[in-house]
Amino acid sequence: MLLSLRIITPLFALLAGVQAAFITDNCKLISHSDSEQNALHLLEPLTNQTFTTEGKEQDYSYIFQVCGDVAGMKDAGLVQKEKKGEKLVRIGNYTNTRAVRGSDWVLLFYEGGEKYDRHCSHEARKAMIMISCSTSTKNKFSVVLEENQKEEGCYYLFELDSSAVCPVIPSKLSAGSIFLIIVFCCLAVYITGGFLYQRLVVGAKGVKQFPNYSFWSEIGNLSADGCDFVCRSRGNRQEPPTYRGVGTEALGEEPEERDDHLLPM
Repeated sequence: MLLSLRIITPLFALLAGVQAAFITDNCKLISHSDSEQNALHLLEPLTNQTFTTEGKEQDYSYIFQVCGDVAGMKDAGLVQKEKKGEKLVRIGNYTNTRAVRGSDWVLLFYEGGEKYDRHCSHEARKAMIMISCSTSTKNKFSVVLEENQKEEGCYYLFELDSSAVCPVIPSKLSAGSIFLIIVFCCLAVYITGGFLYQRLVVGAKGVKQFPNYSFWSEIGNLSADGCDFVCRSRGNRQEPPTYRGVGTEALGEEPEERDDHLLPM
């Protein structure tokens, strides 16, 4: 029994570690959709980072984290910070999240923020963060729109450029091409390493510097013999029959036959 517990306990610990591997799992999705969960997993490289940008009016700034607490505020994924009074306003919670995935972008929603005081029908604040693919700019965070002058449906729109959501470009090399590249690389290493060994260690000169020169010479000779045997008609092969014309020597004169003895006497 004790032995079984010693074996099972590490397995449970390993499984627990695998389940907690994604920090983006801290985000609580509203719809509990698998596609949205997969979209969040694309943002895993952006976790444990804080992104800051200036507001439109320069009197405050915005602080954003992917599935993490901002400025020590529990469950707050994006907050507004006043520069003078250091007041923090919760814009959206990562525990009230939605995520939409495109070919090279992810749109992240943080909802359930603090309610507006005088406009937008006192509804709760919410933020939309468009995370777009960019290989030239690294994690540039900026505010695009502060839509808070309506009766309802107000929101904050932000943009974050990152390579985390860029699609994986499939390799254009076929299996045969990869195999040939590996063969040529191994051949280059073999020739270069063998040449250096023969020259620096053995002290060979000339063609003797080629690695395993005698072996490859024998291979060449055997190949030449095989080609000679297959492609040429000589050796033990029977020579094809040839036509021989009649000789020009004079034929011997045949003896004359006489039939006198056959006549009646």
